[in-house]
Parts: sequence; structure tokens; C-alpha cells
Amino acid sequence: MRLPRNRKRRLDKTIALPFSGPSVLACGAWLKNTVCVTRGNEAYVSQLIGDLDSAAARKMLDDTVARLCHELDVQPEVVAHDLHPDFYSTQFAQTYAAQRGLPVIAVQHHHAHIAAICAEHHINDSVLGLALDGVGLGADDTPWGGELLRAEGAEFDRLGHLAPLRLPGGDRAAREPWRMAAAVLFQLGRGDEIAQRFSNQPGAQTVAAMLQRNLNCPITSSTGRLFDTAAGLLGVNEIQAFEAQAAIQLQELAQRHGQVASLEDGFQIDENGVLDFAPLLAVLADYPKANNGVGHGAALFHATLAAGLAEWVGRAARRHNIAHVALGGGCFHNDILLRILSDRLAVQGLRVLTAQQMQPNDSAIALGQAWVVLQSVKQGI
Repeated sequence: MRLPRNRKRRLDKTIALPFSGPSVLACGAWLKNTVCVTRGNEAYVSQLIGDLDSAAARKMLDDTVARLCHELDVQPEVVAHDLHPDFYSTQFAQTYAAQRGLPVIAVQHHHAHIAAICAEHHINDSVLGLALDGVGLGADDTPWGGELLRAEGAEFDRLGHLAPLRLPGGDRAAREPWRMAAAVLFQLGRGDEIAQRFSNQPGAQTVAAMLQRNLNCPITSSTGRLFDTAAGLLGVNEIQAFEAQAAIQLQELAQRHGQVASLEDGFQIDENGVLDFAPLLAVLADYPKANNGVGHGAALFHATLAAGLAEWVGRAARRHNIAHVALGGGCFHNDILLRILSDRLAVQGLRVLTAQQMQPNDSAIALGQAWVVLQSVKQGI
């Protein structure tokens, strides 16, 4: 059965593309997975499959690929996947391609975030991409998540990133913001405060020792972990019950408090394009908790984060003479950050591109992967 071009499946999305190319199957990421199949000058993005940590979700991915290819009456000619080798979506893509003798292309996670925005807006020229999320495997095999990219067609350059934060306990630190706060206290030369400050956490002394010895403390440039750090320092959340709980609580506190001025000298940008919010975090570490101090601290965090990001992007835009800025990644679900940052960028004469038909989170990764592959074919790469 061929899916009529004027009819969309109820939960799938059809994204018009500015040019035609071979049929691409893009298998998406691990979290909030979708898959994308292109036909001619259209990209069909599946309904949300979800996180691929269950057998049911993995079977749904398998079935969704078969369904889309059947309904669109296409046989994919190229297959795309995330860089991470352990994702089920990556393994599915590689197996699918191998069984059919198809070329397979790996697309870096944050490049895909920006590429999805470019696909929606039909941008073929060079753009600055600000990709802010929880985590995605970087080209250097470290976890990225606060990235300033220059993207054009199938290519991208990493112009800068957020200053690395340590993850005491690895992935566990992503679920327990107090660990992120402890890591920053150690970075600030205040490691002796960790055990007392987090005395309610049984692992506090162990984490302090891990940081001292640099044991099981990988680094990340993740913006999501920066939010967790602020929430841990302010006492907003120490252990998350669900994904992004700390960031959501921080945003809610800031919304209730109202907008404040950014912290002067709350960030630093070095010659290598590294944006460091250590001065802001040092202030939050001692923020008063009484008299709505936590609310003010949450608002101050948002204001200073947006100010630092806007300065960072603005410098890169002037250096590289680029007027378009694409904002992608799950952190842009945060309305406060999106609004303040967009206003600051617009004041600098930059055109801000955001997700319109898609969400900014990982559900757009498959579309971005497909766009990168189509661009590579178009460029003859």
C-alpha cells in the first residue's frame, strides 16, 4: 500500500524538504526515539517510540521501520544512526544495512540536533548551532551536551563547549544532583565541605574521596548537568525521581520569582571557546535559602546562563560572519532560557531558528540524521 502524499498517518509527521534525494532510513537516538524515512523531497518522522530500554520499545522500532517503508513503498538506499555503538537504534541500523548491502552513516548527536532545525527551516548555508541537552556521545568519545557548532550541509565544526563538569559515580551523577554540586564544591577548592553539606546522603564521604583521587569521575560538557549542579547547590533537588526533574523545578522557581538581572562577571570565555560558569556556581554555592533566596538564585541562574550563551554565540557569529543561529536540544524546552536567549541574540542582529514542527529534544534526532545524509549525497561526500 502506498501512502497518499496528501494524507498523513495520525501520529507521524511529514516534513517538506527543499530538494529530493535517495530514500534514507534514519534510526534516531536512545531516548525519545523516533525513526525517519525520506521519499523524494519529504521526510516522514514516525510517532514517538520512546526510550529504547525495553523489549517492547525495541520491537516497536523494528515494526515502525517496516511499516513506514511499506506504507511509503520505498526501499531505503542509505541508513543513518547515532555515533553511540551501544544504542539499540545503532545496532538495528547496522544490522539492517548489512543484511541489504546498504551504506551506513554515523551522525554525531548534537550535529543531528542542529541539522533537524536546518531541515525544518530549509537552511543549506552555514549556521551557528547551539545544542544544549543532557548527553550525547561526542566526536572525541566523551559525553557532550553544551556545544557551539558551525554546521554547513553534511559537515560541522565544534567551535566551543561548556567547561567540563565531573560526574562522580558516572551516570549515577546524572540522577543525583547533589553529586554534581559536590563536584563543583571540590573544583572550587571546598571539597572539605562535601561530607557536612550533604550529610543526609550516605555516599557523601565516598564521593569526596572519589573526587580527591579522581576515581570514576568522567567529565562532560552537558548543559543538563549544569542545571543539576545549580539545583544541587541551591538545595532544590538532591535526588531526581524522573528525568529532568531538577531542571524543571529550577525553572518553576525562577518563573514564580520573576526575571532578574544577570550576574555581572558570572561567566568566562577563554581563547579556546570554552564557556565557564564557575563564577556563577561559586555564588550559588553560598546563596541564602531564606526569604525566597532559592527563587532568586534560580532566576539568577537562568539570567546569567542566557547572558553567557548570548555573548558566546555573538562572538562566534562576528568571527565567522554568520547571521543564523539554530537552537536545538532538550534544554530548549525551558521557556525562560529560550525567551531570554532569543531576545539577546536578536538584539545582536542574529536570526534565531528554533524547532517548529518537531520538538527540540531527541525525538528530532532521526530527522537531523536524515538531513545530514541527504546533504552528504548532494555534496558528493
